[in-house]
Amino acid sequence: MTDEQRFAYLIAGIRDYAIYMLDPNGYVSSWNAGAQRFKGYTAEEIVGQHFSRFYTEEERAAGEPARALSIAQAEGKYEAEGWRVRKDGTRFWANVVIDPIYDNRGELVGFAKVTRDVTESKKALDALRDSEQRFRLLVQGVTDYAIYMLSPEGLITNWNVGAERIKGYSYDEIIGQHFSRFYTDEDRAVGTPEHALQTAARVGRYESEGWRVRKDGTRFWAHVVVDAVRSEAGELVGFAKITRDLTEKKAAEEALAEANRALFQSQKMESIGQLTGGIAHDINNLLSVLASGLEVLTLRRKDSGDAKTFESMRRAIDRGATLTQQLLAFARQQPLRAEARNINRLISGFESVLRRAGNASIEFALDLDPHLHSAVLDSARFESALLNLVVNARDAMPLGGRLTVSTRNVTLAEREVGTLAAGTYAKVTVSDTGTGMPADVASRAFEPFFTTKEVGKGTGLGLSQVYGFIKQSGGEIVIDSVLGEGTAMSIYLPAVEQGGTAAPVNVNERVLIVEDEPDLIDVAASLFINMGYEVTTAASAQDAIKTLANQQIDILFTDVIMPDEMNGIELAAFTREHYPAVKVILASGYPLPALKMKHADLHDFAFVNKPYRLADLARALRTAA
Repeated sequence: MTDEQRFAYLIAGIRDYAIYMLDPNGYVSSWNAGAQRFKGYTAEEIVGQHFSRFYTEEERAAGEPARALSIAQAEGKYEAEGWRVRKDGTRFWANVVIDPIYDNRGELVGFAKVTRDVTESKKALDALRDSEQRFRLLVQGVTDYAIYMLSPEGLITNWNVGAERIKGYSYDEIIGQHFSRFYTDEDRAVGTPEHALQTAARVGRYESEGWRVRKDGTRFWAHVVVDAVRSEAGELVGFAKITRDLTEKKAAEEALAEANRALFQSQKMESIGQLTGGIAHDINNLLSVLASGLEVLTLRRKDSGDAKTFESMRRAIDRGATLTQQLLAFARQQPLRAEARNINRLISGFESVLRRAGNASIEFALDLDPHLHSAVLDSARFESALLNLVVNARDAMPLGGRLTVSTRNVTLAEREVGTLAAGTYAKVTVSDTGTGMPADVASRAFEPFFTTKEVGKGTGLGLSQVYGFIKQSGGEIVIDSVLGEGTAMSIYLPAVEQGGTAAPVNVNERVLIVEDEPDLIDVAASLFINMGYEVTTAASAQDAIKTLANQQIDILFTDVIMPDEMNGIELAAFTREHYPAVKVILASGYPLPALKMKHADLHDFAFVNKPYRLADLARALRTAA
């Protein structure tokens, strides 16, 4: 067997490649087993046929078969991939190589054509490309996360729209830059970016939260994950970095924590106040017995030798009575003569006393907002509270400093300061440049008998009295102190509309409070009593009608929702019809718009929302008819 015969048998037996010959015009002149397997034609069926029948109709129409032979002849080889057609009409993706064949004289005698079916490879490659494309679209479509890649050195190699939104850099601005530019100066100084990459490279992952910097220099609180990316051989090829902006979440968590702290502090002070008030009342009763007994003894014993003893006992009783009054002030159980007052005018009129409370080494300054709103308060107790704060500020500056009393209008959101409701407040601040307080001392500053002063230099009741008065007035007091730098104590009082005046209070006027909740009756009664009104109460509309018939009532203050058949609005209408001189105020925990949807005649009466404060009642009293 000759070499040519052996080679012919070899070609004929190959099944993974279609290997066949074409004449110079493109007609098939030989056909191997691989060609028959791929294309479905036997040698008898295809030899003598033009090879263009393997092309799609589109390519035949475009002249692709002739172009392939022309390129092979001109360039010595033609190679391409494309769709080819089997005998049964199905298509397969083919890798095609066509080589021209020349004789010894250099004349073209035909073409050698090798075709391989790479359909499965194409499907796999297309699937990979589709997967990569979908992944790119997914990553690029994410706007809530910054997702990007880093080189092993930390250089940015790609950038999604989430990264652009969160960090402010466009793709062209940031590619090739080092990712450390997103860190704060403080973090870069201590090597935080390098530590992140080193940790991810060593253990595969790094996760943390911290401040990051946007293009415009603003900071945001970020949750960061860095994952090491390795090749199949285990070689580090870079890092995948995901960053999420948690600034709003962090702010919400901090606000919630602050609200919880304020609520806890309020509940603690409320509990202490209840205990203190109870003890003070009991002590007052005991002191009354002692004082009465002492008076009797004084009248019966004329012995001058006992006079000194009796006088000492009387002074002790007076000091005890003063102490209980201070405790009752903290417990918010002292009656207030509340009226709408111009706070700036009160402070200015009291300025000389405040200045004398200081000393020559302290610079005293007033910084009063000329447009400050008025507030409903007891002016005498406000002056006493302000003096208490000034004295405390003075004592915090033994070496001198600056003491400032300032006023401002502020608008607060719900629970932005302590447990205060949303609204407008008049803010009075007494600030000093003294020793300041650590956090644990500031948190206890308003507790009765708590003091950091030396024995004999303070009872620990001054600030507790201030606290009780401000809370009883519907306000809040807040301490802002930095150890070694100074303290600011800010009072927030519910504001009265500019130019508003307090409702005129006639001490002979009587209020009928209609409420089925005993606790709410007590609260409402306390507020009206503090404003100088006499109070009568009723637990139902029927009881109220009986009271209206038997007593002189000037003001009806009734809850809208009542347990019996007649509700508060019906009671108000009854009162308006039968007792037109009685002013009517409605109260409800439901918002006014919701009530108006059910009760069209609600607008005929003054209205306050629960929970209400002195300022709310004062405004309602001005509009009540």
